[in-house]
Amino acid sequence: MATTTDPAPEVPSLAPGAPDEAHRVRARVPSRFPYRTISLGTIGSVLLLLGALGAGGVLIRDPVIGTGPLSWVRYGHGRMLANAVLYTGFGLVVWAWVRLGRYMLAGRIGSRPILIAAACWMGPLLVSPPLFTRDVFSYLGQGAQLLHGLDPYAHGPAELNVLPDVVQNVHPVWQTTPAPYGPLFLLVAKGVVALTGDDVIAGVIVTRLVLLLGLGAMVWALPRLVRRLGGKLPITLWLAVASPMTVIHLVGGPHNDLLMLGFLTVGVLAALESKHVVAIVLVTLGMLIKPTAAVALPFLVWVWANHLPGDNRGRNFLKAGAASVGIFGVVFVVGTWVSLGSFNLGWVAGLQAPTLVTNWMNFPTGIGQLAHTLVHLVINVPESPFINVARLLAVAALGVFAVRQWWKSRFGGNEAVFRMSMTLLATAILAPPTLPWYLTWGFVVAAAFPWRRRHLAIVVGVAVFLVMAYYPTGEQALYDWWFVVLMIGVGVYAAASLLRPDPLGLLGAWRRQSVAEGGAVTSPTSSATT
Repeated sequence: MATTTDPAPEVPSLAPGAPDEAHRVRARVPSRFPYRTISLGTIGSVLLLLGALGAGGVLIRDPVIGTGPLSWVRYGHGRMLANAVLYTGFGLVVWAWVRLGRYMLAGRIGSRPILIAAACWMGPLLVSPPLFTRDVFSYLGQGAQLLHGLDPYAHGPAELNVLPDVVQNVHPVWQTTPAPYGPLFLLVAKGVVALTGDDVIAGVIVTRLVLLLGLGAMVWALPRLVRRLGGKLPITLWLAVASPMTVIHLVGGPHNDLLMLGFLTVGVLAALESKHVVAIVLVTLGMLIKPTAAVALPFLVWVWANHLPGDNRGRNFLKAGAASVGIFGVVFVVGTWVSLGSFNLGWVAGLQAPTLVTNWMNFPTGIGQLAHTLVHLVINVPESPFINVARLLAVAALGVFAVRQWWKSRFGGNEAVFRMSMTLLATAILAPPTLPWYLTWGFVVAAAFPWRRRHLAIVVGVAVFLVMAYYPTGEQALYDWWFVVLMIGVGVYAAASLLRPDPLGLLGAWRRQSVAEGGAVTSPTSSATT
């Protein structure tokens, strides 16, 4: 309707398989601030918060609800109601995000409403119980170990005899498992526990606030990356900041990947701006948060080499490589020493801990499980050899892929950054394990490149699936096959809704009449590819 605050959504009409830019029809509708869409997502975020009190990553001994009059929300029908509220909130956030995406593609809103929407949707989750994960309790447990002199790379939190509330909330799988995180992040976790002590609720909130520094760095760097990588800023911010992957997983989780991504994005920007020493320092610090950031470093060497004067590529590469290795070595040694009080490389061995997670979201693990299932029909054999062989082959394939992408990056520039992003994504998919938020490693930087509308729709479907792949409690939902079918269906519908409002006609004729009265006709005023 022309009188609504939000603009009416566009109805794309592109010929199948034709380029987006060849079939544009400009919509003559004035831009308006999307108050209703932002409010819709904010209501959804509040419902996520309320539902999480009963169905999220709740505490074993909760000083807020505990055994009081509201404790019923964690048992029986009360828990079912909490789950219903939580998933309703999730649906509203996704609905608002997709609507915002349609307005963005129609050219009716710019970057500011998207950032405001993301802030409104994240706000309630800052004080929420953890959503779809319990990793933050592991962060606090490992920080407590470092604070009280117990090596997190040699022992699990269960061996800590202080801060009982912090320790007991660590997931059973990680109670006796060494930390898989970089030493700098353990120093951050140590600081959080030093401030909040055995108050787990305060620890979760303070952890989120610290991780927001990474979000702030991303928001600062992305507009500058867009100018260099050729994307559209509203699309980039919609993908990388307002997405449910960021709002729900990285902030609502929360996950330390957000802090690593802050270092990574600013580091990549510094490399493109010829501030190469700063770039290597920042990405190395990101590696000391989450070790996978190290994948980006060899690609930044090519960027540096191509910025050096002279035509001798081999000599320039050796100069840039030697300088990068030297800078990396200094930052790595000093960062490890400052964080741990000694040059303790035990955290390298700790990287094996996540391989304990086995699910078919990790492509090679899924192949191994499928092979075992087929063989098991004939003979009773254990599953682990199948998974181990499949993972070994996948790691070898990843190595070949990474080297090939690295070599194709030898001319530096945007090409090197793009191939770096693809290699980070491949690492998340092929190296064990694959957890939903791992896909953000390469995706955030890739968001600054040009995108086609059909690819954006695919991202919507994948993002919805990745959030729903774990139950709100943090347990995986990937073997509840009816729920998997539901996940896929919801993801496909959300993806289709980006390109065409109400693709199944579920909202009825009145909605179609509303679109017609609003005057919004076909495809966006500016394509995602320009």
